Amino acid sequence: MKEMSMKKTIDLQAYSMTFALIGIWVFFYIVSKGIFLAPRNISNLSIQMAVTAILTTGMVLVIVSGNIDLSVGSLMGMLGGFAAILQVNYRFGTFATIVITLLIGLMVGAFQGVIISYLRVPAFIVTLGGLLAYRGVLLGITQGRTISPMNPSFVPMGQSYIGNPYSTIIAVFVAGLMAYSAFKSVKKEKNSSIVFKALKIGIIPLIILFYTFVINTYRGIPVAVLIMVGTIAVFHVIAKDTTFGRSIYAIGGNEEAALYSGIKIKRILLGVFLLQGLLSALGGMVLAARLNAGTISAGQSLEMDVIAAAVIGGTSLAGGKGTVSGAILGALVMASLDNGMSIMNVDAFWQMILKGAILVIAVYIDVVNTERKKSV
Repeated sequence: MKEMSMKKTIDLQAYSMTFALIGIWVFFYIVSKGIFLAPRNISNLSIQMAVTAILTTGMVLVIVSGNIDLSVGSLMGMLGGFAAILQVNYRFGTFATIVITLLIGLMVGAFQGVIISYLRVPAFIVTLGGLLAYRGVLLGITQGRTISPMNPSFVPMGQSYIGNPYSTIIAVFVAGLMAYSAFKSVKKEKNSSIVFKALKIGIIPLIILFYTFVINTYRGIPVAVLIMVGTIAVFHVIAKDTTFGRSIYAIGGNEEAALYSGIKIKRILLGVFLLQGLLSALGGMVLAARLNAGTISAGQSLEMDVIAAAVIGGTSLAGGKGTVSGAILGALVMASLDNGMSIMNVDAFWQMILKGAILVIAVYIDVVNTERKKSV
């Protein structure tokens, strides 16, 4: 009964955020006189959200475990800077650059994970220190300069597109997987109507196919979006279908109970921050490829967008609740706001004020839902 109540709360929050996103799109469509939903801008919006969604995927697991990571923006910027330096200053090839950058991300994630899980220093303090330290390292290794241009074979990661017919084939395949997954889920629901089940099975596949149809009228599906979708798919499986993933939820829900049930809490938390470091490296490379450069401002203040996206996507700051797939919804909301306000030429200070307010509202909704769940 309690599990059913939690599921309904998550669904209600997801539906609420979906309607809020539709409202945001309608508003920006009207005030921009159609520019916001033009195929070209939808493509730009997709690329914008890709990096945020990749980082939010890891942040969901971190928050579900009952922790927080304030360093993701600075770490991503630093690792993107490393990738640029490897290519521009030391002439490393694309494959070597990707491997080395991912390894550095894993090492930094392991470093933070050991301090948090084994030395028991609060994640807030460790990652707040990382926020400052990694930004300083980036400033030092780049000497305050933009490092460019990147290797031509590296740039497609952030700038290339997959057009017809391959984009359509990919979309049909992904839509089919989503429909099959939804079908397996609704089979277990006994109280839902046939119409409601049909909607749950068909709505996401239809959105995927429609998105592909629209985006194909411009250049096709951005490679960055495919990297994002692949990342979220892998981590969705990790979170829901592995012992490691279920252990993260158990730790976030009740750490003491998880300990008594035999879960190796320190190892699991170390693994969580390892994965966050890996995703920071991936996000840093996608952004560097998109900009064709490593810049000192890369990822600045992005941690706030990532945390807000995780909470908007249904992740509870109290721990133990959240979905990796919600990272897409949360990242899309944040990217839509950024993109729409940029089209409207809204001053930067108003953008910061609005996003700060949205973060507070999202956390308030999370608190209300958590209190409501406790009272059931």
